[in-house]
Amino acid sequence: MSGSGAARTFAVHAACIRGVEAFPVTVEVSTSGNIPGISIVGMPDSTVLEARSRIRCALRASGFEIPRSAFTVSLAPGDVRKTGSGLDLPIAIAILALSNQIPRAGLDACIFVGELGLDGTVFGVKGEVAYQLLAREQRLSFIGGYSESHVSLEGVEYGYVQQLGDLRLGIAEAQKAFLTSMPTSTCAVPLLDFGDVIGQEIAKRGIAVAATGCLGMLMIGSPGSGKSMLARRMTGILPPIESRQQQEALCVHSVLGESTDGLLAGQRPFRSPHHSISAAGLVGGGRPVRPGEISLAHGGVLFLDELAEFSSQTLQMLRQPLEDGSVRIVRVDGSYVFPARFQLVAASNPCPCGYLGDREIACRCSDTMVERYQAKLGGPLADRIDVILNVTRPDAEMIVKGAEGMTTEELCAQVECGRAFRSWRIRHLYDRGVGGGSSGSIDSVVAQFSLDEDGRETLLEIARRKRLTGRGIVRLCRIARTIADMMESECIGTPHVLEASQLQGRRVSEHV
Repeated sequence: MSGSGAARTFAVHAACIRGVEAFPVTVEVSTSGNIPGISIVGMPDSTVLEARSRIRCALRASGFEIPRSAFTVSLAPGDVRKTGSGLDLPIAIAILALSNQIPRAGLDACIFVGELGLDGTVFGVKGEVAYQLLAREQRLSFIGGYSESHVSLEGVEYGYVQQLGDLRLGIAEAQKAFLTSMPTSTCAVPLLDFGDVIGQEIAKRGIAVAATGCLGMLMIGSPGSGKSMLARRMTGILPPIESRQQQEALCVHSVLGESTDGLLAGQRPFRSPHHSISAAGLVGGGRPVRPGEISLAHGGVLFLDELAEFSSQTLQMLRQPLEDGSVRIVRVDGSYVFPARFQLVAASNPCPCGYLGDREIACRCSDTMVERYQAKLGGPLADRIDVILNVTRPDAEMIVKGAEGMTTEELCAQVECGRAFRSWRIRHLYDRGVGGGSSGSIDSVVAQFSLDEDGRETLLEIARRKRLTGRGIVRLCRIARTIADMMESECIGTPHVLEASQLQGRRVSEHV
């Protein structure tokens, strides 16, 4: 943006992060003959106010003159709080341009975001992906500081300034292009293989069913049974992440400063927060408002190990994100919406000591302790958990001999087959009233799942024996529909219902 008047003001494009999105900020600088100094207006936070000291030191270290004038820096819009150190670079550029120490040509075609070191070095800041998306939307070039975690987005012109002093020759000469990095596939963490998990073939089948139908899953078993090993391999059997989800996940990871190597290589995120995590850490919040672990798991897997140890209040907050695929946080300054569409996987011991029902080690817990512990598992998330697997410790002889089981490649083929058939079924059979059952809600009519006569009788018998509620019946049908898709069957039959009943396990809550 050009200056105005008798070179008394000058403005440049900048941006700040709000939640996981960048919003445009106009940095306008005016000078007067009052007491020399820099004052910043426009709802700056303490980090932005500290820019005054960094800018003065950076200007001096870069060999620029510090004009003996009073500079007023206006950050527009003035009714939105500005946070972060990314405004250092645009403020410094506006001051230098206003005092005619650098050329103004080309400055109005760029968005500047960067933190200044005391020696004039320009550093990159968190949220580069969000800034690039804003620059693409406004058809401007993004200029920041050098970052080793730079992400190249299509349709964005970008570059970086290494030293503030480089601007003497103009922005066209000062900006440098990011070098092409090594192939992203070499930077990603190698995927783990299900073939390394021995003696858990039923659990592997259950995980494949959950991955095919996007079903919530809970594994219950004693310590050492392999629950965590199974969960950590689940991302390997999910289909490649969609481009839109990948971009949303990249934005969240970039804002929080998390590594994006796996996402750039096409891998889905895997997050496993500790059970001591706060509600704000899991769902999002804080000051300023930032996304939580469920948003970092967007497009991937959220693994809640030791589910019974999590706070009930914290788990309660997961219900709305699981329903909507996003989390909405309301504060005084407005609402924040973060993406949160993930595959829920949980694990728990059957009792406080962990050995209830174990074949070799006796349980040391009283009945009251077991009842209180299992009541936590039937709490807020019970309605979102479809598959319940009882995982037992594998036989020692199988581990020593190195028995082979289903590999990630075999399970991935099952998941791909099931999802492909489900897409075909919904596309070609929904108009006949027999498709779409796998995505039905609690209130869906059972007929939409397309059961044959034998499957309907088997479902009725199981519902009576287990005393299932309407919600429990629909949940059972959802699992059976997914199994039928994996077996490329248009109708749900008795084998599908029986396997679904087995994968539903024994629920610890009588209300589901």
